[in-house]
Amino acid sequence: MQRPNDPLAQRTLFIKNLNFNLTGPDLYEVFGKYGPIRQIRLGNNSDLKTKGTAYIVFESPDDAREAQTHLNGFHLMERYIVVLYHHPSKQQASALAKAEIRAREQALADEKRRLGMQD
Repeated sequence: MQRPNDPLAQRTLFIKNLNFNLTGPDLYEVFGKYGPIRQIRLGNNSDLKTKGTAYIVFESPDDAREAQTHLNGFHLMERYIVVLYHHPSKQQASALAKAEIRAREQALADEKRRLGMQD
């Protein structure tokens, strides 16, 4: 599989077909053998179809490459996992950014109401 050109994407792996009972510490144990991990995001929402997926961000692109090479097709908790490089699309990134801004604006409005502040 070809590595993406974006430096952040070179460190980010997308893992799918995970056992639903798998936890973050389980993933740290398996993927941490290939290098320091900056972040693990484990999907847990059945409605959004993120359950059974995870994103793992390594400190180094080389560590991510090693993990992807060795763990793609690895048998983990009764499933063969699929390990891919994360390729965020610009449209997806834009939609996520807009959703995050809306959530922050709503949190700010809620806090203003709580403190009795007006615009």
